[in-house]
Amino acid sequence: MISVRGVSRVFSGRRGQDDVRALDEVSLEVGTGEIVAVVGPSGCGKTTLLELICGLQTPDGGVVESAPAALMPQRDLLLPWLSAADNACLALRVRGIGRAEALAVVEPWFERLGLSGFEGMRPAELSGGMRQRVSFLRTLLAGKPVLALDEPFASLDALTRAEMQRWLGAALAAEEQPRTVVLVTHDVEEAALLGDRVVVMSARPGRVVADLPVGLHRPRVRTDPAVVELRARALEALGVPA
Repeated sequence: MISVRGVSRVFSGRRGQDDVRALDEVSLEVGTGEIVAVVGPSGCGKTTLLELICGLQTPDGGVVESAPAALMPQRDLLLPWLSAADNACLALRVRGIGRAEALAVVEPWFERLGLSGFEGMRPAELSGGMRQRVSFLRTLLAGKPVLALDEPFASLDALTRAEMQRWLGAALAAEEQPRTVVLVTHDVEEAALLGDRVVVMSARPGRVVADLPVGLHRPRVRTDPAVVELRARALEALGVPA
């Protein structure tokens, strides 16, 4: 589903500054229906990797092959003048589906995602967790076989983030047609809770330094000894004390 082979990405420096090598010889294979969580320090090229997979950037070396992907950025980017339901069905409208038909598609999803009754609310009237659910639904309804999630819960408080991690794990597991997912996160525990594999990247220039299989059923809990051990292994690969 996704094949990244020996990929490098270099950004030209501003006037008088050196070029920045964001990624260096990165290789990653993601199978159909697999959820791969990518962790690494800030600035190691995680978002760049996602944008390469989505075709939003072109590598300077190596090859990226991916089925069509939909990107959910860190910020929800909901349009403030549209209702929650209209925001959720934007991808359907872009595909040429009329508003009434698109809203009919969205309606049962609002029930499934715990958003029933909030269809007519504007983004400013929604909680952070609700906004992220609407953003996720918009990404899901793009109909792409690959979902690229870029630190979707980073801006949320700790309690809401924990709730959203549980919710996303259940939502992905319950999908009738499971998507291939690449989840970028700075939270090693989040990666262990949600991923089928945890890929650890080095500091810039980003390289893959560990690829850890998880082998646990979802939903998972933080106190599970296997989750605790996986978190410790990922932190060790990052060079951070557990």
